[in-house]
Amino acid sequence: MKHLTILVPAGQGNNLSSIVGPFKIFSRANAIAKAQKGREIFKIELAGLSEEVDFYEGLFAVRPQKNITDIKKTDLIIIPSLNHHYEAAVGQNKLLADWIWTRYHDGAQVAAICTGAFLLAATGLLNGKPCSTHWSAAADFKNRFPKVQLQIDQVITDQDGLYTSGGAYSFLNLIIYLVEKYFDRQIAILCAKIFQVEIDRDNQSVFRSSLVKKHMRMRW
Repeated sequence: MKHLTILVPAGQGNNLSSIVGPFKIFSRANAIAKAQKGREIFKIELAGLSEEVDFYEGLFAVRPQKNITDIKKTDLIIIPSLNHHYEAAVGQNKLLADWIWTRYHDGAQVAAICTGAFLLAATGLLNGKPCSTHWSAAADFKNRFPKVQLQIDQVITDQDGLYTSGGAYSFLNLIIYLVEKYFDRQIAILCAKIFQVEIDRDNQSVFRSSLVKKHMRMRW
């Protein structure tokens, strides 16, 4: 059985939906695989640096099942969105970035959602590779990581076992894309139907109006 690590970074800037969403979709894909083929594909665990992380000023909390130091081997890592607190989050999660770098070189693949790309880029793994993120963070990203090939017009990027997605709920397209890679096409289609996500939106350009271009530096 493969191992999926969904990260819960330290700090209050994380996006809860980009933790819960991958957990729910991969859990459903597991259930479908078990019903159809008699076995689950992934053991899914949430992991971080803290025993509990608060969201939205304490309205919600996530309690990771594992500390990252207890996970020596994993197959797929998902980094959630850091919302507009990405600069502070990168500083607060250096140990997490180091762990991601080590696990990738041990054979894990890594997917970053939205501004989670800042944490992935901080590892150095994206240097010379394509990357997408939320359009409103593009200017900051380019300034901080000039060696990364930023492509914010892409919904998904995929190279050398590193995946990124565009902003906000485009992460759903990335998760369905990963379900197809790790499960199969039919399970991905069924998950897309269950969660009402458009499948095959992996290489379509994100719509960018003149208003979006004008406000590239806007923080949402």
